[in-house]
Amino acid sequence: MTENEHITDYETFELGDVHLKSGATLHKAKLAYKTHGTLNRNKDNVIVVPTCYSATHKDEEYRIGEGKALDPSKYFIIQLNQFGNGLSSSPSNTPMPYDQGRFPNITILDNVECQHKLITEKFGIERVDLVCGYSMGAQQTFQWAASYPDMVERIAPSCGTASTTPHNFVFIEGIKSALRADAAWNNGFYDKQPVTGVRALARVYAGWGLSQAFYYQKLYLDHGYSSLEDFLIRFWEGGFLNKDANNLLSMAWTWQYGDIGMTPGCDGNREKALSRIKAKAMILPGLTDLYFPPEDIQYEAKFIPNAEVRVIPSIYGHYAGGSFNQTDINFIDEAVKELLNA
Repeated sequence: MTENEHITDYETFELGDVHLKSGATLHKAKLAYKTHGTLNRNKDNVIVVPTCYSATHKDEEYRIGEGKALDPSKYFIIQLNQFGNGLSSSPSNTPMPYDQGRFPNITILDNVECQHKLITEKFGIERVDLVCGYSMGAQQTFQWAASYPDMVERIAPSCGTASTTPHNFVFIEGIKSALRADAAWNNGFYDKQPVTGVRALARVYAGWGLSQAFYYQKLYLDHGYSSLEDFLIRFWEGGFLNKDANNLLSMAWTWQYGDIGMTPGCDGNREKALSRIKAKAMILPGLTDLYFPPEDIQYEAKFIPNAEVRVIPSIYGHYAGGSFNQTDINFIDEAVKELLNA
């Protein structure tokens, strides 16, 4: 079974030919999405949820449900699969000549502009009540607010910055290099997945995804793993081995070169782009996040006119923004409820 072949509960929006910021054209591009709830008559009960690195909408559905902030009985929720995740246009599903190792580099801005095209042309939506994404989804969330300041009312990005920092860039370079060191990768033109490289990527990732305190306190034992090695193999390696290597590299490039300064009219200036944001912002960094530490996020928030930073008090590192720990899930949910009621 190929990557994500088992996932069928989504729709596809045909974008046609997309002219990317790289100068390449993605021919017959497509965006995969899933909706929850009903769009009201005024089309103003919309929540947009972009996906994070290596995830599909299925991985983030835990956030959606009656009684939660993302309540489908109240809101029309649109989950948007980013390019490269195996459902939207990706190295693994794009025909020649842009298949596999020839798949073009795609930016956060490319993703958001295409997502905007989907929700405006498919649904006729002119106002978005909330955009909320985690990690790479947070990068897209900031970009939505900067690109469409008069459209987006609120944002709740968690565990992510608007622009990738130099230190974060170096981390991503490490996971890319680990995967590409496998000779089986063959510059992206492989017949079988470069398993050794993907396992190496997972092991590098493991040291960054969760905090020092998480490992010191052996919290992996609380999640059903019998030892550290069992955790590394079953959680980390197991989590990445069902992903296509080129897809992982494509999304890593998008993350690595995330830069809100690319917003049209901002001349590459991150601070100028952030100052364009009109949305009420509840920004949720993780206290022990090694990718996106609170100080990086707090710096960016200074330039957003109506922003609050609320730190998730967790030792789950970057995964404080994900589905790993119910206490963290509840903290984020309560903060987003407060924002929606503001």
